[in-house]
Amino acid sequence: MVNETHARLYNMMILAIIWGLIILFIVQPDIAHDGAEAGAQLFIHALLPYLLPYIILTQWLLKMPDRPQKTPKWRRFMKAYVLGSFGGFPVGAVTVTEMLKNGELSQRQSGLLVAACHAPGPMFIIGFVGTELFGDVSAGWKLLIAIHIANIIFFLIALLFLHQGDNKDNSLSQLPKKEKGMPLLDAIKESSTIIILVATTVIFFSSLGTILSTAFTSVFTVEMGITKTFALAIFEMTSGVQSATDHFYGMPIFPYLIAAIISLNGLSIHMQVFVIAKTQNIPMTPYLMGRIWSVIFVPIIFYFLY
Repeated sequence: MVNETHARLYNMMILAIIWGLIILFIVQPDIAHDGAEAGAQLFIHALLPYLLPYIILTQWLLKMPDRPQKTPKWRRFMKAYVLGSFGGFPVGAVTVTEMLKNGELSQRQSGLLVAACHAPGPMFIIGFVGTELFGDVSAGWKLLIAIHIANIIFFLIALLFLHQGDNKDNSLSQLPKKEKGMPLLDAIKESSTIIILVATTVIFFSSLGTILSTAFTSVFTVEMGITKTFALAIFEMTSGVQSATDHFYGMPIFPYLIAAIISLNGLSIHMQVFVIAKTQNIPMTPYLMGRIWSVIFVPIIFYFLY
């Protein structure tokens, strides 16, 4: 009875939030439009050119015929890390999910690897953040190195848990087998689905973050730049990075604020990973732990490198 009451209250709260947001979007359509437009532009200019080619090539590679039972475990883990961590969000989740479908990973291994194989793409960090935001390619490289140092340490810790849990995992032979098809066409088809998911979440959460920050600023006496950057960083990473650049560029804290926002990822990216991983029922608790780890350690490592 208590659980039913809690569930009813939870549903009522969610409905109230949804209707509140609908009213905000109706009352302030121009602000919602500006947020959605900014999210769409960021997706087209900052994400799509860097993300789409890599996703197609990664999917193509993963769909090539293979014999996972003959591949050493460490090579499968390294394959997941290299392909997943260097492709940008949410390629890590895409890679691990595809490897689970192919029978290359077990359920437990996939959960830990989704958490470890999660990083922005080098082209995004070096090309967009380093060159366009920092105005210094070397700073982009240092941020990328900081991200992967934190990831590799987490990856090594994850390997210890994977080794300890080997006896609990299902054998690879019991996992679903990869269906035969045309690898390139299948890769393009699945990549288009992923890109649509990324575009949808980026535009929606950019619009949501913009309208909530505007509403909050109108109610409370807080500087718009702070609230907008904070809200967008929570909801959509790329928009949060752009807002931080607009309002904090040139300040000593600016590089570390960018590192923190990128480590936080935002609900947009978390939603992408959640949707992709849940298609194969991959556990998400390790992913949550990995994000907390990154938020704490990436800015610290970047501080010493920068």
